[in-house]
Amino acid sequence: MFKTIILAHDGSVASERVLLYAEHAARQENAEVIVVHAYQLPRIYEWTDSYQALSEEYARVAEEVAEDAVSLLRKNGVNAMADVRQGPPVRAIMEAVDLHDADLIVMGGRMQKQANVAEALLGSVSAAVLRYANCPVLVVP
Repeated sequence: MFKTIILAHDGSVASERVLLYAEHAARQENAEVIVVHAYQLPRIYEWTDSYQALSEEYARVAEEVAEDAVSLLRKNGVNAMADVRQGPPVRAIMEAVDLHDADLIVMGGRMQKQANVAEALLGSVSAAVLRYANCPVLVVP
């Protein structure tokens, strides 16, 4: 049923739990997992001489976060690859879904005070992905 699973991974401790769900789904379906990690550069420092170095460091750390998840999945027998994107997380996830023709998105949800009930229960990124996704979305609390 699922051939390609997008794992939205932000590198947090909570995302390690989400990783387990993606691994389980991939094992059950013999699916590939695409670990998507999005990052945004702080534009406030754009004028500084060291902004290029900061940009390169952000990119390096983002790659490391995604590759750590990929390594763990591969170690556990799951076919996985990283897709690191600069930009807003919702856009990055939706672009990755289209690019990789994904059948399932697995992501975490946040329990925080937000502007509306959906965001309060899911988190703003999860709520937006649910709104725009053209495939099933598994939100792990």
